[in-house]
Amino acid sequence: MSCRLEFVQWVPYPLEQVFLFFADPRNLPRIMPPERGTRIEHLSLAAPPSGSSHSVQLLRPLAGVGSEIMTSFRIVPPLPFRRRWIARITEFEGNDHFADIQVAGPFAEWLHRHELAADVRNGISGTVVCDRVEYEIGYCVVGIIAQHLFVERQMRAMFAYRKSVLEQRLRESRFEAGAVGRNAT
Repeated sequence: MSCRLEFVQWVPYPLEQVFLFFADPRNLPRIMPPERGTRIEHLSLAAPPSGSSHSVQLLRPLAGVGSEIMTSFRIVPPLPFRRRWIARITEFEGNDHFADIQVAGPFAEWLHRHELAADVRNGISGTVVCDRVEYEIGYCVVGIIAQHLFVERQMRAMFAYRKSVLEQRLRESRFEAGAVGRNAT
């Protein structure tokens, strides 16, 4: 049974800053619920295409097409059991979108498309962040039951947490990027 979820959020930050934040895989643990204990175990990064408008990419590792990100997280907090997840970036269009698939992890199939667009609201320039997730749990009837009992609820809680902290993380990243830029000169 294939499942689809969509999450949309507007943030009062410029498109390029928001895109750079999401394209830097080191930010993933910062937007995941702390009880999951998400960690990056290994990064194998392929640079975004040259000619992309990301001059900052020299200061930040961005995950272009072919990048693989291995993370681990707690399956059932607070139990210490962890699950590895390997994602591969399959699409990357600067300041527009990127997508990842699961190479190894808890789902039979996984596709996550991150779409971003500039948007002005109440006279404030910002960015709409849209996440489209398609996944299949597998495991036949057990997977269907798991989907209805807790998987969808966990997914919604994870994105709700991200929504609650994203503006703060973007504010922090703006200051960190400024500090990196000053130290680089």
